[in-house]
Amino acid sequence: MKLQLEKIELKEIELPLKYPFETSFGRTTGRRILIVKVFDKNGASGYGECVAMENPFYNHETIDTAWLMMTKYIAPLLSAARIERAAQVDETLAPIRDNRMAKAGVEAAVWDLEAKLLQKPLWKHIGGTREKIACGVSIGLQETTDALLEKVAREVESGYQRIKLKIKPCKDVQLVKAVRQKFPSITLSVDANSAYHYETDAPLFKQLDEYDLLMIEQPLAPGDLVDHAKLQREIKTPICLDESIVSLTNARHAQELGACRIINIKLGRVGGFSESRAIQLFAQAHDIPVWCGGMLEAGIGRAHNIALSTLSGFTLPGDVSASARYWEEDIIEPPVVVSPEGTIRAPVNPGIGYEVKENLIEKLAVKRESISLT
Repeated sequence: MKLQLEKIELKEIELPLKYPFETSFGRTTGRRILIVKVFDKNGASGYGECVAMENPFYNHETIDTAWLMMTKYIAPLLSAARIERAAQVDETLAPIRDNRMAKAGVEAAVWDLEAKLLQKPLWKHIGGTREKIACGVSIGLQETTDALLEKVAREVESGYQRIKLKIKPCKDVQLVKAVRQKFPSITLSVDANSAYHYETDAPLFKQLDEYDLLMIEQPLAPGDLVDHAKLQREIKTPICLDESIVSLTNARHAQELGACRIINIKLGRVGGFSESRAIQLFAQAHDIPVWCGGMLEAGIGRAHNIALSTLSGFTLPGDVSASARYWEEDIIEPPVVVSPEGTIRAPVNPGIGYEVKENLIEKLAVKRESISLT
């Protein structure tokens, strides 16, 4: 079976969050989401979701830059290459520097398409081995400590196997202390989204060593592997890198420097399934646990994250949580649900394994474009 790509269809939808989500770099109340649909001459189609944010605060990409990259550069490269397999997308798009979220949105759609043509679940097609994945949850900054404790209590009761707290300067140690005192036995981690500096904040992270954390995620600037390595040598708690790891090369450098002991792999951040699998294999060979992080995805992106999380190296609970935590109505059916034991079962249907609500996407669409690949 060879792919015969015919066209790419882009739609931007606006989806309000059920509750605001706040991190060290801002507060989100709704998502502009770029949906990618790739068509094959055989009549099949595949879906991807670009996870670029509205503003360039997580990284340099935005939904608007991603749209431009897809229409002006990604589509022409795919058209000229006449690729026959999904695994060729990554190499075909390699001439484009960075812009990994734009690439990943298209690459994921092609992988979904190919899995459907093969009549295989996507997670099996990419080499996944787990029939169910362990789920954690990420909790944004709350107005008060009491509100945070209530939120944690609800998520623990829902069965999530790991609780992650967003932190930022002046909202860190005291929050962790309060949560740990009330929930002494839960698996707990924190995520700083690059909000701190080694020179001034190293003592703070030494304080966090007291609270038996699974990890401290991305405490320092994304490009600063050297200072992360210094900090890791000074604290007992494992550092997990997120924004710092956008490629296999970054993962190799982090390992050589001792900059982290855990890696968060996000499909969009690293450019798609091919690079994600390469990072996972490297990490596995060097006994570095990995897990799948989230970017406030709607259902299509969430389904791709489930597939990614079934790979053998993903040994820690990820941020792949239930649709109902974020959306009144998701764009797939059935919605993603988490069992009382804190797991999600990998779907059995071909491709991403969920039915995309095309009518809902069309209703929510505020922008559309179709690009021929023939």
